[in-house]
Amino acid sequence: MITARQARAARALLGWTQEMLAEKALVSLTALKRLESVNGLKVHESTCDQIRRALEAAGIVFLSSDRGEGVMIVDAARPNKPEALA
Repeated sequence: MITARQARAARALLGWTQEMLAEKALVSLTALKRLESVNGLKVHESTCDQIRRALEAAGIVFLSSDRGEGVMIVDAARPNKPEALA
């Protein structure tokens, strides 16, 4: 399950508004706002899964370790992008 902070960070990396993510994940805007709430509001697991899948499809990778959680963005279209030549 993704955390509120991960959802907000992933959306920021993509430059998406809450409206854009809700539309891509096929969830209500209210449900997304509940997930991203700092108050830890309850959200259905299926809603979290839809949001996670939409973000992953856009190149987001969710990270979790003993030191905490995070996100990163990868270029899904070109996983082995060559370095720019100087």
